[in-house]
Amino acid sequence: MVDFKTIVNDVKTGKSYNVAVSGHHANSLIGKNIGEVVDGIFVGLPGYKLKITGGSDGNGTPMRKDLPGGRKRKLLLSDGLGFHEKYPGERKRTAVRGSAISAEIVQINMAISEYGPKSVEEIFASGGAPAEK
Repeated sequence: MVDFKTIVNDVKTGKSYNVAVSGHHANSLIGKNIGEVVDGIFVGLPGYKLKITGGSDGNGTPMRKDLPGGRKRKLLLSDGLGFHEKYPGERKRTAVRGSAISAEIVQINMAISEYGPKSVEEIFASGGAPAEK
């Protein structure tokens, strides 16, 4: 059984919420890719649509949208997600994960793409607390 920490970003207000996902909801997220839109019922937001924007594994290795699969690979990166150059032209071999959610992923980042009938603050007022920025 896998457990995920899901960070849900409300794009209207700019607030983010931490939501723990476990059980069959977490299992149904395995195999989804970055950029896919999933139903909000997986994180306790019925009627909402959420877009997967990224994530990381237990070591903090980030996921990259342009890398297929869910494996960890070492890529030579010049700039972008996973490495930021200190001087122009710098390159470095860095470990990154593919775009598919696997059992090794610990954190999943999501953004709300379609809103439901109730506001996000009402839903998370009792259960989840806003994530610190």
